[in-house]
Amino acid sequence: MKLISWNVNGLRACESKGFSDVFKQMDADFFCLQETKMQEGQLDLTFEGYDSYWNYADKKGYSGTAIFTRHKPLSVTRGIGIDEHDHEGRVITLEMEQFYLVTVYVPNSQDGLKRLDYRMRWEDDFQNYLCQLDAQKPVVVCGDLNVAHEEIDIKNPKTNRHNAGFTDEERAKFTQWLSRGFKDTFRTLYPEQVTYSWWSYRFQARQKNAGWRIDYFVVSDRLMPKVTEAKIHTDVMGSDHCPVEVDLL
Repeated sequence: MKLISWNVNGLRACESKGFSDVFKQMDADFFCLQETKMQEGQLDLTFEGYDSYWNYADKKGYSGTAIFTRHKPLSVTRGIGIDEHDHEGRVITLEMEQFYLVTVYVPNSQDGLKRLDYRMRWEDDFQNYLCQLDAQKPVVVCGDLNVAHEEIDIKNPKTNRHNAGFTDEERAKFTQWLSRGFKDTFRTLYPEQVTYSWWSYRFQARQKNAGWRIDYFVVSDRLMPKVTEAKIHTDVMGSDHCPVEVDLL
């Protein structure tokens, strides 16, 4: 079973850069999107054999998530059931027979760390939500987590130490999450590999490969033995992020 996750940074823009071709070539069972930046009815995008589920932000042109799936879910939940967090279209959960699939676009702490306090509340509430799911059946979480966990996950760790996405606080929350019974699939399979999933549009960052690994598949500990591969598709263009993949038995 193949699962893909991609922060498309505006689905309408990404579609004009070949999104549909990438979607068809990847031939995934589940294709999860973050930062769709659209409202219902703004783009008619369907693929034969797939159902799609969407969560739109109240604010137009902002955030938003979607999942295309070949497998019919038992249930679909949008948000995490906490009003403070559920107006930005950040989370979709599909309950499948064997696991929960959660796609997420984690809030950015922003320039000057304006939103770091909110981000910390989000982290605690989102972790608790995932642990509640995990108590029922294993969980697959994918998306833009807006944190480079370790120094290996970022090109310039020293100069970014106090920047959004690489603060001690954000990294500690990720460590805490993993300690609660979850695994970072890519880093578990490839502990030494340096590969990034996001590059700034500035300073020719992608050409220089000055990137960050902030897009992940994280799974419940007991699902990790079923993970046969984890990939980061650095050659796929169309967004400032590239797709990430996990394959499950």
